[in-house]
Amino acid sequence: MPDPEIPGGFLGDYARILGEVAATGRRLTREELEVRRALGREAAEAGHQLRALVAMHLAQTRTAWPQAATAAPATADSVLAAVEQAVDAFAEGFERAQRLTVRREEAARREFIDDLLYGRSDLGRLAERATRFGLRLSRAHAVAVAAGPEAYTETDAVPRHVESALLARFGSRKILLTTKDGRLVCIAPGSQPDVLRYFAKQAHAATDGGQVAVGRPHQGPGGVVHSYDEALDALDLARRMGLEEPVLYASELLVYPVLTRDREAMADLVRSELGPLQKARGGAEPLLKTLSVYFDAGCVAAETARRLALSVRALTYRLERIRQLTGSDPSDPVHRYTLQTAVIGARLLDWPANEL
Repeated sequence: MPDPEIPGGFLGDYARILGEVAATGRRLTREELEVRRALGREAAEAGHQLRALVAMHLAQTRTAWPQAATAAPATADSVLAAVEQAVDAFAEGFERAQRLTVRREEAARREFIDDLLYGRSDLGRLAERATRFGLRLSRAHAVAVAAGPEAYTETDAVPRHVESALLARFGSRKILLTTKDGRLVCIAPGSQPDVLRYFAKQAHAATDGGQVAVGRPHQGPGGVVHSYDEALDALDLARRMGLEEPVLYASELLVYPVLTRDREAMADLVRSELGPLQKARGGAEPLLKTLSVYFDAGCVAAETARRLALSVRALTYRLERIRQLTGSDPSDPVHRYTLQTAVIGARLLDWPANEL
């Protein structure tokens, strides 16, 4: 049964063509095929479904064939061949138009995402465009970014798998999943933290243990950029600090930007507190790593030794050597805070690889 909402004009002179084929057994001309392709393109641009359009062609065939058959004894093969030609040309035009529309949509989506994540374009205009992609930027949004062992594009299997999992779990919620600079990016309303937690779980698994960072929710069109930058900063911080947690939350890492807000002051602390470690045999790095693991282990010597694959005696020697060089005792609570802050600063400033 053809769709009554589809105008019959998309059939063009299909009935006439069938009549002539039934009378003469001829094939469709090149001009007639081009007309069929043009009609298919127009139907696609009008938003109709190909299945309903094919049904309309078949219904017209059933209506026109008996009338044509009385004019001449054309074979069924001739008529069916003409039907096949006509429908195939119509579908070809329809599919070409759809592919062009998809490419335009992809280009528009990519342009919107670039403008959104880079803070380009007029914010009011950006908010208007966002509704087309299911976002209401007047509300708070948060962004999660997943980095895997390789760079991803939207057509790769990993992003498609994560997107399928999100759609299956959350259905029609206002979520935007994309890729940017080889990473997976998920934008979700700030009032729905469960979405980004689930994204983080799926992305971590799909990227074979990749790390995910989640920015804080922020209001308005500029809030998406802010949250995205926080997530990127968290990933960069994890790299420099050696943080191995699968999911990082910017809200839990706020102390690090505070520590580096006055970079010169932090650099001065690192130089004065840890600079003497460079006099040690093998340089500062082994002792700096010892301090870092010692603080991460809660200043428990046995656990620190286990993590470093050292004996407790060897660890004790290292800690004593640090005390001798720096004048600060890592086991002394009075000295511990200064030393730990300096160690964090060294990681943030990538010292001693970089001169301060």
